[in-house]
Amino acid sequence: MKLNLLAFAIPFFLMFMALEYWWGKRKRKKVYQVSETIANINVGIAERLSDILTTGAFYFFFTWIHENFAIFQIKASILNWALLFLLTDLVWYWYHRFGHEVNLFWSVHVVHHQSDDFNYSVSARITVLQAIARGLFWSVLPLVGFPPHMVTILLMIHGTYPFFTHTQLVGKLGWIEYILVTPSHHRVHHSSNEEYLDKNYGDVLIIWDKIFGTFAKEEAVPKYGLTEPLKGYSFLWQHFHFILEMIIAFKRAKGFTQKCKILFGKPDNIDPRIRTYLEKKLASKNKKYAASDALLDIIKIQTVFTLVILFFTILFSDQLTMTLLCILSLFIVLSVIATGAMLEQRRWIFHLDYARLVLISLFSYIIYPHQYVAIIIVIILAFILVFYKSLNNQYHNIIYRLR
Repeated sequence: MKLNLLAFAIPFFLMFMALEYWWGKRKRKKVYQVSETIANINVGIAERLSDILTTGAFYFFFTWIHENFAIFQIKASILNWALLFLLTDLVWYWYHRFGHEVNLFWSVHVVHHQSDDFNYSVSARITVLQAIARGLFWSVLPLVGFPPHMVTILLMIHGTYPFFTHTQLVGKLGWIEYILVTPSHHRVHHSSNEEYLDKNYGDVLIIWDKIFGTFAKEEAVPKYGLTEPLKGYSFLWQHFHFILEMIIAFKRAKGFTQKCKILFGKPDNIDPRIRTYLEKKLASKNKKYAASDALLDIIKIQTVFTLVILFFTILFSDQLTMTLLCILSLFIVLSVIATGAMLEQRRWIFHLDYARLVLISLFSYIIYPHQYVAIIIVIILAFILVFYKSLNNQYHNIIYRLR
């Protein structure tokens, strides 16, 4: 049986998150907040899920570029591996810098900087749109002539190393600070302090920031998150708020030049009042009840359950039919939307949970297509539909008023 071993990245990263949480408690430093961590993991769940499609797709994309357009034919050697490492890191630097200085790229990168925490869970905040943008930048490597297998291996390194720079618990590392990107450097990058804005774009090597004048040393205590904090934990709002801001700003802009500034200018070109306008229309208005410990416990259980489903979906992705893979993927996406909605105590989570129940029922019937299974499923789903409004109200009252 062929297994997708990328699934084991999930327990690997979760183990280090748990160690960081434990070490923070031991040092009496609070580095994890429940709501922030859930929101971070939700984004990471969606990204891991998207890897099932994007990893293979980009390998074929790199292969197509290499076979049809490669300028040189570069063979694997120690020197060429070293050269590829340097070029990969350089391309990352410019992708990352464009991701902060060009609105079109910031719209997919902003999600990574939304958390007010700074810990290993923040490294999970990578969206599928960001992965696509990053892959397009990296396509220059097979175009130069590096074989796709070499590029893919280096990309795995670039996907792993930055995880360990997202922590407050590692201080400065002496002479290493002059060569590699360290947690100290990356704390600066994630800071919203004015003196730290648009600094330290490097991924593995810090030398590019020093060469191109974007380096800053950690001196003042960093304040993490966006300069204007995002209100809410909604999975959808986190992903699409800046895209919506750009759309409105683009519509309001007069003339070709102004519209180009909205797309290719800096985030400063977007009127901040647009965010306020959108938050009033779309952000959660339910502030009556603060999230109780019991509600947070339910959300934690749901998140763990979703992670388990994700792990086995990726592990057996090569064995699953396309239908089953689509059902499981949709279930996972609805799950992360649901937990974000529960954090904001939204009134429409019952609809999401009913949709998830339908997906579970469909999955069960495909796995075990027996007439009695079908009858039980139809009875349960029909019963809920008949008493839908009443059950919806009771569900909200139970979930959101638990103490």
